[in-house]
Amino acid sequence: MMESTRESRVGIFRGSPDYRSAEESIRGALAASGLDGVRPLEGLVKPGDCVVLKPNLIREGHAIRADEWEQVITHGSVIRMMAELAAEALQGQGRIVIADGPQTDSDFEEICARTCLQETKKSIEHLGVRCDVIDLRRDRWFQKGDVIYKRVSLPGDPAGYTTVDLGDASEFSSYTLSGRFYGADYDSAETARYHDGTHHTYVLCRTILDADVLINLPKLKTHKKTGVTISLKNMVGINGYRNCLPHFTLGTTDEGGDEFPFEDLSSKVQSRAIVRFKQALVASGKEGGAVARFVKRVGRMVFGDTNDVVRSGNWYGNDTIWRMVIDLNKALFYFNGRGERRQKPLRYMTVVDGILAGEGNGPMAPEVVPAGLIIAGFNPVAVDSACALLMGFDDTKIPLLSGGWSAEKYPLISFPREAVCCTSNVEEWNGGLEDLNKAAHLAMKPHFGWCGHIERTPESVPAEV
Repeated sequence: MMESTRESRVGIFRGSPDYRSAEESIRGALAASGLDGVRPLEGLVKPGDCVVLKPNLIREGHAIRADEWEQVITHGSVIRMMAELAAEALQGQGRIVIADGPQTDSDFEEICARTCLQETKKSIEHLGVRCDVIDLRRDRWFQKGDVIYKRVSLPGDPAGYTTVDLGDASEFSSYTLSGRFYGADYDSAETARYHDGTHHTYVLCRTILDADVLINLPKLKTHKKTGVTISLKNMVGINGYRNCLPHFTLGTTDEGGDEFPFEDLSSKVQSRAIVRFKQALVASGKEGGAVARFVKRVGRMVFGDTNDVVRSGNWYGNDTIWRMVIDLNKALFYFNGRGERRQKPLRYMTVVDGILAGEGNGPMAPEVVPAGLIIAGFNPVAVDSACALLMGFDDTKIPLLSGGWSAEKYPLISFPREAVCCTSNVEEWNGGLEDLNKAAHLAMKPHFGWCGHIERTPESVPAEV
């Protein structure tokens, strides 16, 4: 293993899978990453800074079992602890912002209630530091039967939005599929206007780009389209216009798409039927009623439910979405709120909430894994690779992570994979990524569209403290 720097260090602390012990686990992970002492964030946060905390607040609860949520979003105790540590480092001078753009059909008030964000805001302001909680979304969608029936405008980012065109620095510059992208909304023509082969344009929230310090607080989970969702994927929530984000490419693989893993007639028929259905919704004002819901029900009966079958790019062969995620991280690290190249680097840290992690049908319907983990570091690619290995996955087989290491224009990492140094209270988790690759892991289950393609071999048993 090469000599490490602060940026190449990853701190791993395994404690109790109980959020009442979150402070001990967070302090343990921070110390392992090189931030120790009474005020561990003093080396990262300076008085007068604007510090943005970016948790994963994708939705208020599990997509199927609505009363469950702790394996779905970043826990409020982790957010509060990191906000308090940042406030201590600010010494009464500066501002803390807790911000995310959840899924468009999510209930932000319920998210805030479950994570106690308003209570955290009051606690930080009692320390003499301004604290704002912001829903970055421009609108909220209301659905019945997976069909949007109403859209409501929201205030969005009070600082506004910034457009960044990565051009040939985009990861899509080496893309070889058809380019018939599907984004986050029914109108794929809108997505195409942001990605025309020459321009690759993203709309970012200016509050995020204007931050002096960004503390990323992702959840440790599996993901149907990217394999895992940790630090890199959590940046999808900083964008200000969802439909500029390509999620998959329409069609089967022999048609230049990655929507389905098979090239059979059923997949081709599904693809065409879905396109026509969504074109009809666009023609009706992007909203649907009872007829649209009936058509959707019939489609599920004929072709199967998305929770049981692979469609919409929910598989290991999705060659689209990981490029978009890398692009968003490039925009974050290289551009400021005016859309100009940064003159000084963004101060950044990621602290991953894996106390209760999520496996299987992530990101919205994962099963709980009582992992007891907090992982901290200063580079999202290094941290996510270590996290994937801990989960029981081969990080080199996950396009999002391998793409993070190999990005050449606007690179996300300045050191080789062998320079990563993991420090942990679990003895066998100390060392480089190759050492971690040989150690015991959590044996987490991937999304079914990824099963058999990213698991580490031979299978190991969960490590014990």
